[in-house]
Amino acid sequence: MIQDYRQALHMLYSRANFEVQRVRQPEALRLVPIRRLLAALGDPQHTFPVVHIAGTKGKGSTAAMLEAVFRAAGYRTGLYTSPHLHTVRERIRVQGEPISRETFVHWMNALQAFMEADSDLTVFDVLTAMAFLVFAQFQVDVAVVEVGLGGRLDSTNVVCPQLTLVTRLGLDHTEVLGPTLRDIAYEKAGIFKPGVPAVTVTQDTEAMEVLRRVAEDRGAPLHVVEPSAILVEEVTPRGQRIRLRDDQGAVVRYRLALLGEHQAENAALVAASVDVLRAQGWSVPPSALEEGLATVHWPGRFEVLREEPPVVLDGAHNRESGRALARTLAQVFPDRTWIVVFGLSRGKDPGALLQALQAHVDVATLWVVRSRHPRAVPVEELAPQVEALGWPVRTAASVDAAFRQALEEGNPLVVTGSLFVVAEAREAWSALGHMSVPEGDPWP
Repeated sequence: MIQDYRQALHMLYSRANFEVQRVRQPEALRLVPIRRLLAALGDPQHTFPVVHIAGTKGKGSTAAMLEAVFRAAGYRTGLYTSPHLHTVRERIRVQGEPISRETFVHWMNALQAFMEADSDLTVFDVLTAMAFLVFAQFQVDVAVVEVGLGGRLDSTNVVCPQLTLVTRLGLDHTEVLGPTLRDIAYEKAGIFKPGVPAVTVTQDTEAMEVLRRVAEDRGAPLHVVEPSAILVEEVTPRGQRIRLRDDQGAVVRYRLALLGEHQAENAALVAASVDVLRAQGWSVPPSALEEGLATVHWPGRFEVLREEPPVVLDGAHNRESGRALARTLAQVFPDRTWIVVFGLSRGKDPGALLQALQAHVDVATLWVVRSRHPRAVPVEELAPQVEALGWPVRTAASVDAAFRQALEEGNPLVVTGSLFVVAEAREAWSALGHMSVPEGDPWP
């Protein structure tokens, strides 16, 4: 019997955790353990409607937006996302709030016997099953479920959704998903279901061809948001005003709480999804879409902690997200010279991210740090790679130390490279009395 939260975390992290160590499982085994577990639990994933979201960039932000819209429309919502910033409980939300420690411990106790009987179950399998159990327990009207990795063989791909979404695609996790955009698009399109509408944005040609082919093969009606449907009209550090064209050709203006042209694209994807859902009979009034986009909160994604001098947190970790960060910095805070606090997880390319950043913004100093996450690259390994790119490098023993020293210099500051680095910067900002964040979980 698990007695407390720490014991529950220990039980969870006793399983294989592919977020810590990437391991390629045989395809035939990838979904067998989660299906077996859910069947033993009575298949809770079939007791509520689901919207399923895959993609390389922005799937978490898009999920957060859509959940906020559903909640504004009066629906009781569930939201399942990954990874987390501070506590694993953030991954499973009901009505926008992370589950409690008591709920987490309760369901870990309920799952313990199944975990002990099946050594193939991973950390992500267990969390996915817990999310479905929680959503059934709280009788949600709809759950927005984000894919963990890929789509076709992801543990979440056991749902029978009302709608599927694919956000912007790019090259990431190529060691697992394949080296080309075609490979990645094929894996993401694996969430398409026969007869279930799918929505995406206009992708690069090779990715778009794959999405269209898979959708046609599956009999999944595919709706594509065109770039001409999106216009950013005004940007401030507190949000942006955007103009979207709906499926009837009408132009509607919205305030969007999240910053960046990429978030405007995600908002357009959400608006198009709402159109499809309305055609299915869902009641989502225009005011709910307006409220959801205006109030969505998704920390660590171009999060402005302070406007002057600017302090920005963004979990960019690859070339595409680096470009988005660089463009948004130049747009929101033009003509600034930045101090950067930077750390990466293993498997990421520092050159891809930093060169994208360098193309758009001026950097005075780059602090190389290591987060507490087990996959974080050590400073002594990362710093020479960054120096070889011609960057002015300083190092610190922790994210907290670099963040505090950078703040003391009083220059514009951006923290990036991974969400785990961002999380520790948020904790440091909280310790300085500027905001409150959840108590962080220990990493395994």
